[in-house]
Amino acid sequence: MKSILEKIQEELRKREGVREEVQKDMRRATRLSKQAILFTHQERFEDAKNLLEEASRIFSKLREASKGHPDLFHSGLVSAAFEEYAEAYTLLMLIEEDRFIGPEELGIPVISYVLGLGDVVGELRRRALDSIRKGKVEAAEKCLETMEHIYSELSAMDDAYLLVSGLRRKCDVARRLIEITRGDVTIEARRSALERSILKLEETIDKKKKVRKTKA
Repeated sequence: MKSILEKIQEELRKREGVREEVQKDMRRATRLSKQAILFTHQERFEDAKNLLEEASRIFSKLREASKGHPDLFHSGLVSAAFEEYAEAYTLLMLIEEDRFIGPEELGIPVISYVLGLGDVVGELRRRALDSIRKGKVEAAEKCLETMEHIYSELSAMDDAYLLVSGLRRKCDVARRLIEITRGDVTIEARRSALERSILKLEETIDKKKKVRKTKA
């Protein structure tokens, strides 16, 4: 009995060491993905890709470690890292290539992908506001359109609402973000249209003044 328990204790120590290493790696992968999101907003796309490639290598290391300890692959910290990675890569592809990237291409679980996709709505709102500040109304409208598309498709997944814990809450948040973003974009579009009308009116008045001076 003693020898059996000693072997078990040794195995538990090894497992704890692997678990601690996995947690350390997942925290780093999450930080890399968050930084990639920041770079994407700054349109430093190559820098964002480099960070996400590094995160991908960390996930490859995780897959090797999980062969001997499969339960570690499904821990909360691992899922959170996958979600952040999915969010970062999806945002990057939408902005740089105007396309969605799937979970197979990312090499991550579908549940993490779906939850990460839900968080992309918040990052698109951020980009929409940045576009508004820069006077790029059309770019802001494009972000709003993509936000609505993501929400619409996720909301249509009836089974996922039951099977994916946390998805309903993310969709509720996404709906509120879409509503306030639509208001922001509408206000800016009207302001921009009014500004153009005023400029056009000023140009017309100036032309009429020039014509009168010429006649005089």
